[in-house]
Amino acid sequence: MTRILVLGGTADARQLASRLAALGEVTLSLAGRTQNPVDQGVPVRIGGFGGAAGLADHLKEQRIDLMVDATHPYAARISNNAAEAAGLAGVPIVALRRPPWVQQTGDRWTPVGSAAGAVTALGRTPRSVFLALGRQELAAFEDAPIHGYVIRSVDPVEPPLAVPHASYILARGPFSEADDRRLLEAHGIDAIVSKNSGGAATYGKIAAARELGIEVVLIQRPALPDMPSGETVEQVVGLAAQVLASGPGFEKRGV
Repeated sequence: MTRILVLGGTADARQLASRLAALGEVTLSLAGRTQNPVDQGVPVRIGGFGGAAGLADHLKEQRIDLMVDATHPYAARISNNAAEAAGLAGVPIVALRRPPWVQQTGDRWTPVGSAAGAVTALGRTPRSVFLALGRQELAAFEDAPIHGYVIRSVDPVEPPLAVPHASYILARGPFSEADDRRLLEAHGIDAIVSKNSGGAATYGKIAAARELGIEVVLIQRPALPDMPSGETVEQVVGLAAQVLASGPGFEKRGV
């Protein structure tokens, strides 16, 4: 039986794993950051591997025929480890590389390189800020306690930010433009801090900000390792089928 390991953590990864099940036995690997992930539809592995070497050992021990990197566009460390592990284990790897959002007329985007850069971009005048970020990036905003923050997350933020003005919303996406417009207006938001995640699931806040004239401080994407990739679930399924049919050496030729 052909064995496929999907490195996931996104809605696209869940869809991809389900589709890849037609090609073989699929296991979806999750980092375990979300306390109660939704049903994935395929067998799931929770937790890390111990870096590139540990992942390479897992690939060999489980006799994986293909690895698919469908992690978040900002999970550079995991993607780099995956690329290195694939080389160490001699296992072909392909990736889902969701294209970033493109600035449109009316967008007020301020590009920055990190969460710390976003703190600087917000300035020193008190603002009402919607932090559309993962919990790992929130601590940087404790350096700017003058602002009021609205934070939406799937799981509770523990411990809460050490700032005097922060409110928390527990919710799981996707979120529509209408939903996000109501949130922005209800909280008087005048700035959003977000990653350029791409895709439709979290684009509502970007579209709503455009209509309301709200600034979006956008953390730019990290560099990711070069590997055969597709921009959509359908493209990656086709690429995976091509890799499995081509046999060893495909990952060196690319597409």
